[in-house]
Parts: sequence; C-alpha cells; structure tokens
Amino acid sequence: MTDRRTEHACDICGADDAVEIAAARHYTRGEPLHTCRACGFVFVRRRRSVQAIADDWSDNLYRAHYTARIPAVRARQTFVAEFIDTSIGIAGKRVCDIGAGEGPFLAALRDAPYAAASVFSIEPSAANGRLLAGLGLDHFVGTIEGYAAARPDARGSFDLATIIWRLENCQSCRGMLDIAWDLLAPGGHVVVATGSRILLPFKKPLHCYLGPGEQDTHAFRFSRNSLTAALANSGFAVTHANRDIDHDVLCMVARKAERGVALPRPRDDWRQVADFFDRWHVETQAHYADR
Repeated sequence: MTDRRTEHACDICGADDAVEIAAARHYTRGEPLHTCRACGFVFVRRRRSVQAIADDWSDNLYRAHYTARIPAVRARQTFVAEFIDTSIGIAGKRVCDIGAGEGPFLAALRDAPYAAASVFSIEPSAANGRLLAGLGLDHFVGTIEGYAAARPDARGSFDLATIIWRLENCQSCRGMLDIAWDLLAPGGHVVVATGSRILLPFKKPLHCYLGPGEQDTHAFRFSRNSLTAALANSGFAVTHANRDIDHDVLCMVARKAERGVALPRPRDDWRQVADFFDRWHVETQAHYADR
C-alpha cells in the first residue's frame, strides 16, 4: 500500500484556493485542514489513493476505533431509518447501502417494519464482509469505485442508495455520489447521513470532532449548505432534511434528477467557517482549563 498523497482542489466548487483552519493543528498532530475561499467547504487537501484509504479503514480503524455495536451508533441508525421511512417510505424498495460496515443498518431496512424489497451492500472490509454474510446480506467486498468497474450492468438497479456516515470517509465525495446516481433508477433517491457540526451551536469538545491519525480517512466535514451543494453537483435535488440544529445528525434525502439541470448550490462564507473553528477551539480549551 502506497502512502503517496496528492493535492486536491475543493470537491464542491472546484476552486484551488483554500485557507488552512489554524485551530485544527492542535488536534490533528499538525496535519492541516482547509476551508475553501470560494464556497466555505471544509476538507483535507492532501489524500492517499482510494484503495489506501479503504485499506486503512478495513485493517485499522474498524478494529481499533469504530463499531456499530454500541447504543449511540444504533440510535443514530434507527433515527436515519425512521427519517427515510417517514420521508419517502422503504417498503418494496430495492436498496443499496454504500459502505455497509458491520451490517445492522441494512439488516434493519430488510426486516420488519421497514421491509425493503431487496437489499445489497458494498463494503471494502473483508472482515465486515464475513459479518454481512452471517446476517444473510448480499454484498460486494470492495470500494464503490471497484464495484462500478466490476458491475457496469448494475446501473439503474436500485430505488434507494444509502450513504450513512461514509461520504466523509472516502477519497472523493463527488466520485461516490456520481456512482450512486448511476446505480439508481429514474426517480430513485439517495440518503446521506453525517455528523453535523459546522456553523451550529457547539455540541461537543473540538477534540471529539477532530483527532490524530491519517486525516484523509475523514477528509470532508459537511455543513447543511455544503452537503446540499455536493448532492446538486452529482444531479440530486434535496427533498427532505432534518433539523440538524436540534442534534448531531444531518440527514438528507435527495431525488435523482437530470444531470445538468439547475439545482441550488448554497455556499458558506469561509471567514465565518474559520472563525467558527477558532471560537470552538477557545471554548474547548477554556472548558478543560477550568477542570
């Protein structure tokens, strides 16, 4: 596995003019995080390859730092399933879960009360693939890019694509959403759920949002505006979004539209984004200094 990194322009607007968020280095062991001057998107500029990032998640992060087998993760997966069901319904739909992890979310969509017509998962971890098989879930072990290359006949095969806390963990959020668009039948929907923190009231200490390690394993930090714009870039029109100001989940349901049509692409002010992180850092440090 190569550790070589390449520089990336903004994944949302394509501008190659970004400002480092100075406060981030206190939590990332000196690795930089940037915000785009043109649209305010928060992203990691220097990234490894698609496969290197997927391998890091498969070989290291799932084993040491992340599992869906805890109440907090189960709770947010239940919230997302309920939000999808009340927004567009799940019953009878052909579902593809991109980055299925250990599989409990997709298993829930398959079973009552949601009762999807069929479920399929794409997951890069071979170990997780064995867990998916144990749950009786049809799956492909590999990246979304690998699946698209191996199964070009899968285009238009699904009614619903779910990307649950995965869009921020890939090498190209645009690439993942573009493939999701290809996989969906006309009129299909994509659902993206992610942690919502930017330009909202502080909900946790900054060190619980940014941390050490390879920063490209969490290369993107979405606000409500930037996720809407990312979906629009790939031809998705947002139809439902939760009130992310109320809690730490941002969930958007978006309908597959014709590529090239005019869709809203809201932007954030990079100055406000940079100031937001500065204030978050100051508040975090002050809180722990008083203890």
